[in-house]
Amino acid sequence: MTDTIETGTTEQAEQDSRIIHVPLNKLKKSPSNARKVPHSEATIEALAASITHKGLIQNLVVEPEMKGDKPTGSYLVTAGEGRRLAYLLRAKRKEVRKNHLVRCWLDTENDPSEVSLDENVTRENMHPADQFERFHELSRDKGWGAEEIGARFGVSPEIVKRRLRLGAVSPKLMDIYRQDGITLDQLAAFAITDDHVRQEQVFDNLSWNKEPWIIRRDLTASNVPADDRRAVFIGADAYVEAGGTIVRDLFTEDDGGFFEDAGLLDMLVTEKLREIASGVLAEGWKWAEPSIDFPHGHGMRRHYPQPVTLSDEDEARFSEAAEAHDALIEGYDSYDDMPDEVAAKAQALSDEIDTISAKRSAYDPAIIARGGVFVSLGSDGEAKIERGYVRAEDEPKPDVEDESDGIEPEDGEAVENEDADEEDVEDADVAKPISDTLIRDLTAHRTMALRLALGEQPDMAMIALTHALVLDLFYHGFGKSCLEITAKSEELGSHAEGIADSKAGEALAGRHDQWGGQLPSEAADLWPFLAGLNNDGRTELLSHCVSLTVNAVKVPWERSTGRIEAAERLAQAVNLDMSTTWEPTARSYFGRVTKAHIAQAVSEAVSPEAAERIAPMKKADMAEAAEQLIAGTGWLPAVLRMAESEDDALSNTIAADEQPTDAVEPELENEAAYSIAAE
Repeated sequence: MTDTIETGTTEQAEQDSRIIHVPLNKLKKSPSNARKVPHSEATIEALAASITHKGLIQNLVVEPEMKGDKPTGSYLVTAGEGRRLAYLLRAKRKEVRKNHLVRCWLDTENDPSEVSLDENVTRENMHPADQFERFHELSRDKGWGAEEIGARFGVSPEIVKRRLRLGAVSPKLMDIYRQDGITLDQLAAFAITDDHVRQEQVFDNLSWNKEPWIIRRDLTASNVPADDRRAVFIGADAYVEAGGTIVRDLFTEDDGGFFEDAGLLDMLVTEKLREIASGVLAEGWKWAEPSIDFPHGHGMRRHYPQPVTLSDEDEARFSEAAEAHDALIEGYDSYDDMPDEVAAKAQALSDEIDTISAKRSAYDPAIIARGGVFVSLGSDGEAKIERGYVRAEDEPKPDVEDESDGIEPEDGEAVENEDADEEDVEDADVAKPISDTLIRDLTAHRTMALRLALGEQPDMAMIALTHALVLDLFYHGFGKSCLEITAKSEELGSHAEGIADSKAGEALAGRHDQWGGQLPSEAADLWPFLAGLNNDGRTELLSHCVSLTVNAVKVPWERSTGRIEAAERLAQAVNLDMSTTWEPTARSYFGRVTKAHIAQAVSEAVSPEAAERIAPMKKADMAEAAEQLIAGTGWLPAVLRMAESEDDALSNTIAADEQPTDAVEPELENEAAYSIAAE
């Protein structure tokens, strides 16, 4: 027992004798250091932070510096060069003195080169999962935030936040990650939510394709992206203030995150729309109905404002303001180029011009009294206020004549006054209407004659056709045509969200409203209006009405292809070019197809080489890169391309046969866009 104690005491004394404290300015880098590539700045920062908060955990290993056979008084750092540099960084920051004593282990027995190599080789970094969980434990158990943890380990708070988020992933998934069952990118995708049950549920439901973007998509399926029109309308601050939570993805660009509570968001949107509707009611409308989506199936007729002649005073002020505005902006391309005072004056004049211009049209007070307004949410996150709709029960009812007056009983029925004299009976026979059978007979002949006459007068047939279509598409049944033609317009918003705010949708709505403002308010006045239009105007209105009946939507449950084939022939006839109203973007197309489809599109629009370069990217990055590469090329998915007619196909075949075999394919201008997209 005594021998053991003496041995331990001897070993301890020997170890203590090898621990020395050397002034920092006497420590030098050893020429025997095996590490030739210097430590990174981040590593030195981390070591300095560790020493600041926890002291020197591991001694530096040193040997005396010799000049000949004599020591110089300095020491060469055999192992721990990074810690020496960390002390120097602290001295530079005035945290320690330049002669601060550093604890070292004096080693004069081992080969310095071997010691240095051993320290750098005989080591193994801890598994990232262990690191993530330890960071999470520090936050959970000690209450440290990202800034505190980052300061103690010399890393940025952003990195700490990512590690904390990863450490909070389900333990089940963390174990799978330790066993290489999922990658770090996949683990990061699961970290978008803290709900372990949801994480495990999504993992269990994954198919063979476990790409991170699919995991994120499934985890946020019930959430609302921050660029959704509802989120834009309410704003993140108002949503959070109402108790909502925004899920942020710390590992990818999430464009503002995801609003977790869709129900709360819808409630806030509805309340805000209701407030706007209440303000519109102050204009005198009978009702104002708020709704997130415009109720396209309302079946109401819409009335439009009618032209109003400006007063002499307003007309004069309009001309004066327009001249003053033009004089101010002359020589400038935009308000941003103007001095602040000039821009403010120009803006004020512009607002005044708009106010006076708004007086050029107004709703009939009778329409306001019985009509209403729809307040809905546009695809850009702005409220859309659409006035002038009148419910069927509020439409004025036509005077109904008493059809019973003068009608006598049918043949065979008893006559009430059997004592009527012969003269009265004759008068009654004259007043008695002709039979229904005869009326049908005569009006059938009249219909036949009308068909014959109308067929011989093309101009009048166009008026009649236009009259029937306009009644259906503008007056919604408040007015009847004798033509058995019904105009049905498919509501495309149910097939493609936000289509009403697309280039084509806005242009079509503008054209419809333009005609709506010109048409008479009463259906009874429509025929004279159409008859008074010139041929060009009537043809344009007819074309617009016919265009609204087109339906080329391909739905999965429809097996017949006849309608789609007819739409293709129509597209060829009008020389349809979809690139003028639609373009492929990450949101409209590339983000909704597979990486293989993206690569194919880039290969077709740019080059196979460009497709190969972006192929290794992650799905989201690849979609963004494709958008930039293909922009301006006019490329379209096959479903939007116009099929070649037989004549075109024959012409292309002949042209291809005549093409020289040594022709050089021109370079594609969008190749240069790859460098931007890759960044």
